[in-house]
Amino acid sequence: MYQDAIIAGFGGQGVLLIGNLLAYAGMHAGLNVTYIPVYGPEMRGGTANCTVVLSDDDIGSPIIHSPVSTIILNRPSLDKFQPRLKDGGLQVVNTSLIDPALIEKDRVRTVALPCNDIANELGNPRLVNMVALGAYVAATGCIPLNSVEESLPSVISAHYSHLIPKNAAALRAGAERAAA
Repeated sequence: MYQDAIIAGFGGQGVLLIGNLLAYAGMHAGLNVTYIPVYGPEMRGGTANCTVVLSDDDIGSPIIHSPVSTIILNRPSLDKFQPRLKDGGLQVVNTSLIDPALIEKDRVRTVALPCNDIANELGNPRLVNMVALGAYVAATGCIPLNSVEESLPSVISAHYSHLIPKNAAALRAGAERAAA
C-alpha cells in the first residue's frame, strides 16, 4: 500500500493539524509515514500546506511534487495543486469555498463536499478540516477511520480534549458524505 497527499488551504483552517493526524493514524495502523508541514509567512490567511506519505514499504522520499491525492480547502490551493495531481489521482475539494466549475472533471477523480456547510451543521465552523479528512479517508481507504479517531488525542492537547468527540463526529460526517 502506498498513498501520498498534499493537504492545502488557508492558514488557520487546520491543514497542518489534519496532516499531523493522518500521519499519527498511519503509524497507529502500522504503516511507515512521513509528514512535512510548510511553515512560513503564508500561514495567517494565505495558503498553508503539508505533505503526508503512508506506505507499508520504506518511503524513498518525503518530497512529493506530483501527488496521487490532495485535500483542497480553498481556491488558491486548487489553483496551485490541482494541476500537479497525477492523472487518475483523487482530490477532496471544499465546494463551500471553491466553485465546482473550476474542478477538473476528466483527468482526476474528485470528491466534492461543502465542508464549511457540513461543519456549520455540526455546530462548529472550525471542523472544516476534520470533515475533509474524513471524506479523504473514506474515499482512499488508505487507513481505517477508527485509526484516525483513535489518534485524535495524539494531536489535540489535553487542554482541548473535550473537543475530541466533536472532531470524531466531523470525521464520520465527512466519511459518510464521501461514501454517499
